[in-house]
Amino acid sequence: MSAARKDSIKILIADDHEIVRQGLKTILSEHSDLEVIAEAENGNEVLKIIQKTKLDLVLLDFDMPEKNGLDTLIELKNMKPNLPVIILSIFPEDHYGTRFLKAGASGYLGKASASERLVEAVRKVAGGGKYISPELTDKLVTDLTNDSEKPAHEVLTDREFQVFRGLASGKKIKEIANELCLSINTISTYRSRILQKLNFTSNAELIRYAIEMGLVS
Repeated sequence: MSAARKDSIKILIADDHEIVRQGLKTILSEHSDLEVIAEAENGNEVLKIIQKTKLDLVLLDFDMPEKNGLDTLIELKNMKPNLPVIILSIFPEDHYGTRFLKAGASGYLGKASASERLVEAVRKVAGGGKYISPELTDKLVTDLTNDSEKPAHEVLTDREFQVFRGLASGKKIKEIANELCLSINTISTYRSRILQKLNFTSNAELIRYAIEMGLVS
């Protein structure tokens, strides 16, 4: 952690891959008003850092070990409701952006477009705005004008969606339970509820759907 420059936008980068963190730092370091003063490899580190460090913005990876991006975002906003967060993800904005914005994120940026849009997004969000890409704007407009065409998985609650992603990634119920700090019975109940909501009868159908929709890598 470095000493912060006066009047710069102070940023925490959270990503479990060092090469990604270094790439983001390189992009941001080219601008004198932007300064990375802290880094984290997982969600638990993020929550510890924000309690003891004065920050203006958090760049938060979608998928991290120990605590995923959605759980981290929800806890972070409970602790520091006014701290802006931009979600970084390998998945395009129109896949997950809406869900994270509803959970309190100020922006969602696909990593594929980060090199071109990162600086613009950071400045806008740090200034109190929201960063919504053209792709996400199109999706939000579509959702508002034609609610019936929403993808089936968008009816899931945040917790159901987390379990859905675990199942879609081929994880066992016990693995998901450990990750989310819930009982096996609770995860099994969520699984049943998810299958019912999506009108599936097996994990295989759920996995096939997730692959077709581009929801898992």
